[in-house]
Amino acid sequence: MGASEENSALFPIFVLTLMALPLVPYTIVNLFGAFKKKAAKINCQCSISNFSTYSNLTLVLLWVVMAVLVYYIKQISTEVQIFEPFSILGLEYGASDSEIKKAYRRLSIQYHPDKNPDPEAHSYFVEFISKAYQALTDPISRENFEKYGHPDGRQGLQMGIALPQFLLNIDGASEGILLLGIVGVCIILPLTVSVIYLSRSSKYSGNYVMHSTLATYYHLMKPSLAPSKVMDVFIKASEFMDIPVHRSDEEPLQRLFVLVRSELNLDLKNIRQEQAKFWKQHPALVKTELLLQTQLTRETAALSPTLQRDFRRVLELAPRLLEELMKMANIPRPPVGHGWLRPAIGVVELSQSIVQAVPLSARKAAGASSEGYAPFLQLPHFSEAVVKKIARKKVRTFQDFRDMTPDERADLLTQVAGFSNGESHDVEMVLEMMPSVRIDITCETEGEEGIQEGDIVTMHAWVTLNRGSGLIRALPHCPYFPFDKEENFWLMLADSFSNDVWLSQKVSFMDEATSIIAVSKTIQESKEGSGASAREINVAVKEAIEKVKNGSRLVMGKFQAPAEGNYNLSSFCLCDSWIGCDAKSNIKLKVMKRSRAGTRGGFAADETPAMEDGIEEDEEEEEEDFDDYESEYSEDEEDTKETKSKGAVANGSAHNKGNSSGSDESGSEAD
Repeated sequence: MGASEENSALFPIFVLTLMALPLVPYTIVNLFGAFKKKAAKINCQCSISNFSTYSNLTLVLLWVVMAVLVYYIKQISTEVQIFEPFSILGLEYGASDSEIKKAYRRLSIQYHPDKNPDPEAHSYFVEFISKAYQALTDPISRENFEKYGHPDGRQGLQMGIALPQFLLNIDGASEGILLLGIVGVCIILPLTVSVIYLSRSSKYSGNYVMHSTLATYYHLMKPSLAPSKVMDVFIKASEFMDIPVHRSDEEPLQRLFVLVRSELNLDLKNIRQEQAKFWKQHPALVKTELLLQTQLTRETAALSPTLQRDFRRVLELAPRLLEELMKMANIPRPPVGHGWLRPAIGVVELSQSIVQAVPLSARKAAGASSEGYAPFLQLPHFSEAVVKKIARKKVRTFQDFRDMTPDERADLLTQVAGFSNGESHDVEMVLEMMPSVRIDITCETEGEEGIQEGDIVTMHAWVTLNRGSGLIRALPHCPYFPFDKEENFWLMLADSFSNDVWLSQKVSFMDEATSIIAVSKTIQESKEGSGASAREINVAVKEAIEKVKNGSRLVMGKFQAPAEGNYNLSSFCLCDSWIGCDAKSNIKLKVMKRSRAGTRGGFAADETPAMEDGIEEDEEEEEEDFDDYESEYSEDEEDTKETKSKGAVANGSAHNKGNSSGSDESGSEAD
């Protein structure tokens, strides 16, 4: 019984150990990640801050439970007592037999069961007093005590199970229940969890997006999809359709509808019919669009507690769903194997607006600004009224504002916009973190002079990122977005006139080590293929590594040269997190008639972009009429003619240091 009680007392220690094994390293990793994110974030004094996450609250709660367990264990823990017969009988070491007998009689009167009915007195008398007297009077017991320190002889090591007492005190009838419990916990439960996990994981792609969502995005993507219509495709993801709609949501959604109605592209001439048509949609579509518009208009204060949870869920899913939607816009389509530029730009613009909580209507071109006043709204303390005030001082575009010196901006904000010095400092901090991108791009046929029709053309692009703060990797300033969002860039080589995307690749600056490994391998293979010496290869690799450390990333891709002719292409580097920080440059590509022997047509099997499983080609293309705001990249024939007149651009190469959308340079990561 004593051993059983001792084992039961060890159960809290067992639980504490099980909790500490995963919790301590998980906490260390979280703290390390938090410090890294803190170093990458802006230290501005904006009144808006990101929400506390459930994972952090759970982590704190688990540590509180551990603290309670430690306190409880400390209270119940008892020191191991060494058996000392002389001390138990109240005698000094070496007492005579007569003194031992007298002490035993005295204690018997006090603790003997016949004299004292207390159970604890009886236990003390049997376990300690009797054994102590026996150890000092019985020859064998005394010999055992002198040799082994205990009257019963050598004491073996006792092993026990740290389980609660109720599991140890079982009778024959309870053994079956205990066996079933063990089988259920150790066998049935793990199997059930495994089956559920495998059945759910089979529905998702590698980016944790449902296959049904990819199929929907593929079929709904159209070459003429306007930026304002991208939202209609985006909300049809299966993940959003699975968000439950309760009857209690009806009234809060009605209130949200009133607040965001101006952003829903409803025809004001037939407003009643338009409203009725909107509410006739699937309830999940209505809920998702209203929650997204709530983010864009910054009306989150109107959300009920239930909608707040769904709102966070929608925003949590948004980045990876937008990434897959971008891939569906850029995926090669027959007959020429190109993606579509217009919807790709619309997806990036929607991503920027969601991260920065800027309404799509703010992107309408106004005056000299092709992107409207949207870029200003991502700065702290800015509003449409502030933009109008500074516009009177001939600051018409966001690029004009960025080109000013810090002192000129401070004077403008304090004297014209009425900002305090602290608010002006917040704006300056954010501007220092905004990226600027420079693109150096060349297209050539490896090992050949010029580009001939049917050649496999290799694109080399160095994308260089600069910030006023000097940082390369950083998290964007997005206080209205409740999750940490990494900056990502999309580099696209496209024909703006034909709406074709020839090449596209995602670029990120967050992992320098991976970029160094990738660029080293790429440069080495390229130089070895051209027959360079080992010394030349080492020099080229060192130069490439130094570029990566200074904020550049190498992007490479291959495409098949089209038919003979001159092509005015554009390279786009679009940021998914900042508005007005995209870069664009023009490339003049001259393709000559084939004169070399042999055929160079066709991609290798591993170079052909793979189509997602379960997605079939939708051959029908629907042209849509729409009343849409102009994207900052919308072009017509006049733009194409202007590109031709810009003059000397080397065949297949371009060097861009400016920014057509509001920033001079911006950065991205090399893959």
